[in-house]
Amino acid sequence: MKNFIAHTDEIRQDMLNDVSCSSIEDLFTQIPVKFKDFNMPDALSEMEAQRKIKALARKNKTEYSNFLGGGVYNKFIPACVNYVAQRFEFLTAYTPYQPEISQGTLQVIYEYQTMISRLTGMDIANASMYDGGSACAEAVLMAHRIARGKKNKALISNRLNPEYAEVIKTYAWAQGIELEWFEELPENTADYCCVLIQYPDYYGEITEITKPDTVLIVCANLSALSVIKPPSEADIVVGDIQPLGIPMNFGGPHAGYMACKEAYMRQLPGRLVGRTVDADGKQAFTLTIQTREQHIKREKATSNICSNQSLIALSATLYLSLMGEKGFKQTGIMSANMAHALSKMLRGKGIRTLNQNFFNEFVIEVKDSDEFLNRLKEQNILGGIKLDSWRILVCATEMNTEEEIVNYIEAV
Repeated sequence: MKNFIAHTDEIRQDMLNDVSCSSIEDLFTQIPVKFKDFNMPDALSEMEAQRKIKALARKNKTEYSNFLGGGVYNKFIPACVNYVAQRFEFLTAYTPYQPEISQGTLQVIYEYQTMISRLTGMDIANASMYDGGSACAEAVLMAHRIARGKKNKALISNRLNPEYAEVIKTYAWAQGIELEWFEELPENTADYCCVLIQYPDYYGEITEITKPDTVLIVCANLSALSVIKPPSEADIVVGDIQPLGIPMNFGGPHAGYMACKEAYMRQLPGRLVGRTVDADGKQAFTLTIQTREQHIKREKATSNICSNQSLIALSATLYLSLMGEKGFKQTGIMSANMAHALSKMLRGKGIRTLNQNFFNEFVIEVKDSDEFLNRLKEQNILGGIKLDSWRILVCATEMNTEEEIVNYIEAV
């Protein structure tokens, strides 16, 4: 327990010296200096504060046509999803630690795992991850464990979501795993612990998946899997479940998913819920695998992930249950139709699109990205994500209308 011993006077003084302070009081004297220019108004009553905030909120422009994507999507969410997910039985429940308790929560997680497995074409899925980025990073660590440390290099597509790439870099650095990036997959991959690709890739392109001679990790868009074939060639499939009934929420919180072939089940990070029967022969759910370091010896743990995103996984389960296979596929078709219609109309306006095959995202080429996007924003249109000075990533979903697409074209 030596790590929890309080700081000694010598340790405190060493830390103060590092920040050029002589005492604790000296450290805090900097605070008023930084905030001295704040022009704070007089205190308000609660009623006056509410009026003030509402008046400020009315100045916000919120009615934009949204053509943003890049990993976070404007998707239709049935009202019932939030109604059920926010019931106190779910909203106030903590993630289960004991293997038999919280049967309702465990059953929801089991159903979630089943749905993710079916969508991805994998044998098994865990109870969820923090987000898409950490799911990708944990998959690389998982592949490194599968290789038993004999292969210390991972091969990552440079067409992966750049935010996910940054998370992978942090995880890999801490584990001493060397990362290499590729545009075209090399023929010989046997020296790498894994190959990681995105499907469709960050720029929206759908390419045929080729199985390398090592562990294949596919970061897949679950919405796209409603209309394109699942990446069954993969060994591990990961990504974000935000498209499954989770609001954009200014970028989070969302949740990640991870599925794999049964042979690698015991290398999955986090936890996995299974179904069994109790002493009376009745159906029961239990934490079948708990490989995180809070449950077992640290040196045997697959990950130090602390929990799963059970409430968000619940929302995804509700969404898929309410939409059903037919409804889920229909939203995918609607998204694809809207995106392809917009792409065709943009080409008709002389704007070059850089994709051959895509689901609902594509890249356009313009003379000046900032000028192009600002012109659209003046017409209350969020026209896409700037990639660089001349390329823009554009996305459409079932939430976009034909009128919005016409307005986009007219504003170009």
